[in-house]
Amino acid sequence: MRISQYGTDGTHMVLRFIGPGELFGTVPLFTNRRYPADAIALTETTEASWSEAALLDLITRHPQIAINTIRIVGTRLQDAQERMRELGTQRADQRIARTLLRLARHSGHNTAVGTTIAFPLRRKDVADMAGTTLHTASRVLTGWERAGFLTSHRRRLTIRNLSRLTRIAEESRG
Repeated sequence: MRISQYGTDGTHMVLRFIGPGELFGTVPLFTNRRYPADAIALTETTEASWSEAALLDLITRHPQIAINTIRIVGTRLQDAQERMRELGTQRADQRIARTLLRLARHSGHNTAVGTTIAFPLRRKDVADMAGTTLHTASRVLTGWERAGFLTSHRRRLTIRNLSRLTRIAEESRG
């Protein structure tokens, strides 16, 4: 699932991707019952959902569910804080590299030619998640494809050289 948030001016950006078995849509339980984001299925998807009353009943009967949910929310908050730090301290290419490494770690699977991200990924998605423009993301990704450590086929990205991408992500300013 792609979670996108829309602004009042009609602009939108990708906040995160949700993989199989992951929770999404729980934020309203902890806020004012609203969360201005949309979940869009990228591949064939089955969604299981509970009403708020049913979920609260489950939590009451099984407190571990609440503990697990709090851990998930905490992890996502930590991720958001890390992304904010990256926006303020890193170059666009570093942020793009970190975005791809996160996606590979979260949703990648190993193939004979590298690590393929398991769902269709638009360059706009990469730009949104890295906090850069579509033009910049396209330029960087095209350069990496030409250099041979990334391939793209039918919106499926394969990282052919994880160590090179890691070096870019970790380069210091200079």
